[in-house]
Amino acid sequence: MRPAPDLPRVEFAFPGPLRDRLVAAVLDGTKTSTTGLVADYEHEGEPLPRAGERSVVVDSDDRPVAVIETTDVRVVPLSDVDFAHVVDEGEGDASVAEWRANHESFWHSTDMRAALEEPDFTVDDSTLTVLQRFRLVADLRGPAGR
Repeated sequence: MRPAPDLPRVEFAFPGPLRDRLVAAVLDGTKTSTTGLVADYEHEGEPLPRAGERSVVVDSDDRPVAVIETTDVRVVPLSDVDFAHVVDEGEGDASVAEWRANHESFWHSTDMRAALEEPDFTVDDSTLTVLQRFRLVADLRGPAGR
């Protein structure tokens, strides 16, 4: 299956080792959820994902590698992220606290602050998050990439 040209792209993290790990987890089925920030969607002028929408996952080299379909979206304060969501992110976090520390490190990174154009950006318990569940629809790497 080749992606339709009109499918939106989805990028997990920034290009590099973290994106490579996240994309690999999507492709092997370990990662079936992700977390975004409402502030990021607002900054980019993008609508929040909706159940039933399909997107093309790109790797660190900007190549399409998968098609995913959103199955559920919840907007909740950061303090309400639950352990089931953490587990389904497939990043190996053993608790919500560990997951939160890792995500805060990413959200407070120089790259994220630059992307948001807010050098002092921080999150707290009330920060609105976008909890997105998805399923892998197609692996686009072809037989050699699997």
